[in-house]
Amino acid sequence: MDTTLIILFSLIGLTAILILMLVLRPSLTATKAGKVLAFVALFILPAMSGGFGVTTHMEHAKRTEFCLSCHIMEPYGKSLHVDDPNYLAARHFINHRIPADEACYTCHADYTMFGDEKAKMRGLRHVWVQYTSNPEPPLHLYNAYSNLNCLHCHEGARTFEEGATHNADPDIMKAIKADTMSCMTSGCHDTVHATTTLDKVKLWPPAKGATK
Repeated sequence: MDTTLIILFSLIGLTAILILMLVLRPSLTATKAGKVLAFVALFILPAMSGGFGVTTHMEHAKRTEFCLSCHIMEPYGKSLHVDDPNYLAARHFINHRIPADEACYTCHADYTMFGDEKAKMRGLRHVWVQYTSNPEPPLHLYNAYSNLNCLHCHEGARTFEEGATHNADPDIMKAIKADTMSCMTSGCHDTVHATTTLDKVKLWPPAKGATK
């Protein structure tokens, strides 16, 4: 078991034991030490458990396996293995240009709980929809994909800074970095997941799915 989970469960267990002691022996609170114990058991430890639990979950939510645990995300997980360099997500994943265990989070660092207030509210709505309806792919982003998700890795990289297309016009690089021209502009990196055509492509490694 992960160390963070061990610590979290230990905190919860200790809290439960102390509260049970106070319930079974309320006379403990008659002394000053007992009052301190009650304060710790009823306020300090629950607050610590809650805070540590949120932190632990947020870290777990960055993991690729967490993102792909929902049925609707299965085709997006499969698209990471497309053996075609034109598929942007697969090209990054297969070649380990992004951490394989945090692939989704790396490219969607401003999504749902990791974004602003509006993104967090959308994340809560996603949870509601997941358990109350039957959403079907393909999914669509609420807003245009932000170049900032690309630039936090690519900015400063030689292949990006000296790319012929990026420098074909002096205004192109400025527009990319200002997020006024999307990296997904038609004719650029416009094939990302393409989940509706996965039955027509080869996957890598082949064991991940059938080849065509």
